[in-house]
Amino acid sequence: MRICGVELTSNDAVICMLSLDRGQFSVEECRVRKLTLKKDHTRDELRYFQSTFVKLMSDYRVDKVVIRERLTKGKFAGGAISFKLEATLQLIEDLDVALLSPTQIKSALSQYPLTIPFSETELKAFQEAAFSVAYAAHMLK
Repeated sequence: MRICGVELTSNDAVICMLSLDRGQFSVEECRVRKLTLKKDHTRDELRYFQSTFVKLMSDYRVDKVVIRERLTKGKFAGGAISFKLEATLQLIEDLDVALLSPTQIKSALSQYPLTIPFSETELKAFQEAAFSVAYAAHMLK
């Protein structure tokens, strides 16, 4: 099963694709590491962002997309634009999209610790949260 982990930050969707086949994890190569919503935040820009994401998921035959849920209140609350991006991704038809809370991710990582350090995955440092989401989703299913 191939899961795409998504971390939404301001107007970016940072992604990491992780497959699990016969108990073996593999980080999938992808032509992009993040998708960015243009500064205008118009309806057309949101649709373009959505169609670009759909094309990417289709090209890589992603089975499920899991988004790291942002807090709605407090010091680490998500911004308005990231909530727009989340809604845009959740409304994609024919794509299984789910949310994982930071608490669920932390619980999964403590229950099923990574067997290798993140630095050995050859991903960029800014993809670590997206990787954690994908890994936790695999472990919690």
